[in-house]
Amino acid sequence: MMKTVLYGLGSQSDTLPLVLINCDEDAGRIYDLCIEMGSPEFILAAISGFDWNRDLSPWPCDPVFKRGNAFEGKADAYLSHLSDTLLPQIEAEINGHNKIVAYRVLVGYSLAGLFALYSACNRDLFTKIVSASGSLWYPDFPEYILNHPLSGNVKRVYLSLGDKESNTGNPIMKTVEDNTKRISQILSEKTDTFFEFNEGNHFKDPELRTAKGIAYVLKT
Repeated sequence: MMKTVLYGLGSQSDTLPLVLINCDEDAGRIYDLCIEMGSPEFILAAISGFDWNRDLSPWPCDPVFKRGNAFEGKADAYLSHLSDTLLPQIEAEINGHNKIVAYRVLVGYSLAGLFALYSACNRDLFTKIVSASGSLWYPDFPEYILNHPLSGNVKRVYLSLGDKESNTGNPIMKTVEDNTKRISQILSEKTDTFFEFNEGNHFKDPELRTAKGIAYVLKT
């Protein structure tokens, strides 16, 4: 069952950015880290309870590990549910606290980072995008980004990757660094795009990496 938790409703400002994150990470810690980094005030809407391989994958893909699950490619259905149902509910609750949404940011780590970029190609809802250690190894995704430009509403994109993430024997996942660099180059020709490496593999400091991305797009 999907669940949404809001952070930042006690902020002093009446008009605030809305940061949506699809996550299994500790969203409260992500919010606190952003504030510690000097981020402007914002509202964080943390969505959980979705099926990662089904809801966040843009098209079907075979398992990348022998004992792994296939990717069902139902991102379009989840994106419709997010835009038509979840987002109106979230913003109604925010308005009920006498707050106004200034603009929206879509954030994700791993497959959720892939979904954030995919969503920005298919909806005009978001002004800023954060893909932290995004699963940009996903087959054919650089070509998709090349042929399906981001919405013109997107003004800033943040990409990051662990500097050891491509150090794997898996032939698909080892493409993540080259793919991320290529996607960064493609996006930079159309919008303000920033890419940085973090230390470690894919599983190191996900909350910190995510918070860095949020703080960056909110401060710049």
